[in-house]
Amino acid sequence: MPDIVLAGGLVATAEGMMPADVRLNETGILAIGTGLDRGGAVVADCSGCWVGPGLVDPHVHLREPGQEWKEDIESGSRAAAAGGFTAVVAMPNTDPPVDAGHLARFVLERGRQVGLVDVIPVGCVTAGRAGQRLAHLDDLWGAGVRVFSDDGDCVADAGLLRRAMEYLGDLGGVVAQHAEDRGLAGAGQMHEGEISALLGLAGIPAAAEEVVVARDLAIARLTGGRYHLQHASTAGTVALVRAAKAEGLAVTAEVAPHHLAFDHTAVLSTDSAYKMYPPLRGPEDVAALREGLADGTIDMVGTDHAPHAAHEKDVPFEDAPRGVIGLETAVAAVLGAVALGPERLFARMALAPALLAGLSGRGDWLRAGSPATITVVDPEAQWVAEHFASRSANSPWRGRRLKGRARHALLRGRFTLRDGEVQW
Repeated sequence: MPDIVLAGGLVATAEGMMPADVRLNETGILAIGTGLDRGGAVVADCSGCWVGPGLVDPHVHLREPGQEWKEDIESGSRAAAAGGFTAVVAMPNTDPPVDAGHLARFVLERGRQVGLVDVIPVGCVTAGRAGQRLAHLDDLWGAGVRVFSDDGDCVADAGLLRRAMEYLGDLGGVVAQHAEDRGLAGAGQMHEGEISALLGLAGIPAAAEEVVVARDLAIARLTGGRYHLQHASTAGTVALVRAAKAEGLAVTAEVAPHHLAFDHTAVLSTDSAYKMYPPLRGPEDVAALREGLADGTIDMVGTDHAPHAAHEKDVPFEDAPRGVIGLETAVAAVLGAVALGPERLFARMALAPALLAGLSGRGDWLRAGSPATITVVDPEAQWVAEHFASRSANSPWRGRRLKGRARHALLRGRFTLRDGEVQW
């Protein structure tokens, strides 16, 4: 295959952002600089764009195996590529749950067969995500799993969580937590506050998240293990994570684009596209999350891409399942909510999640000799979120005019997205 030149962009290098061309092929990045020889190469226009390491989503639900009518690994990979992602970290709350090595290998191999993005399986912390006993952690580790979570459910048993963090900590693995106290959350449908009272809907208090985070940080302190907080949603959680990092605990955290973009007033529409776990919180929470992402307290963005079929969401708000899709709108949503600029965008959406997932050769700025896995973002692109590559369309951004979008993406020197079109 001929070389590719990404021409005329602002390139994210170890020395900072610099106007340059990038010449690459399947072996890696050949050169970065101005006035590069373009002879014999395929030239992709990157003028006005940010060129950086390939975006990685640390939190997606691909629904395969078991719920393919919502999404499968092929359609989810298409959605990821359309959003400019080059890798996704797939949650294990499938049917059956990914609690053993052969199931993790299945997810990994299906991702390889599709070939649009690297699909990284997460393994369960507990068998069947039932919270009663540990999953086959050694078997999962042998299958290449490095992140473990019962996402969709909280690991409520502190003793089980401690044992998991001790065992995986010795190996170098990460425990990722869906922080939600079921007793406090109850049958809640949205954030507990004045909007839930006005609508007569049962609420989920911020404390339902914060008490679990506080407990888990105490266990992280006790064990010395690596702890990752999924979909942070409250100002109190941001404060807890900030204090834990100041203390030196091995803690990382993510935030979803919808928690940066919307607050609980959106639920006044009773549109089920605004129903998710954790729920949309108050304006003060949104402000704290934005500040936390900007200053690095929150390390990364995870879309929590959660597809549901139209017939599942097209019901009264209180009957609808929780979750929204987010892969294809993530760049625009984040840029619209927080003025990150190119360096912090790639740091939060490429480098940090790649390091969390343990992706070989990833998690670094672009340089000659590094793998040619790259995302090119046009921060000024204007578009309307009307049609989705995902099998589902349960998006709070549907029909909205957005600004910012991936123009190109390459996975190991091969276009997966070119001029906004997914490449098969």
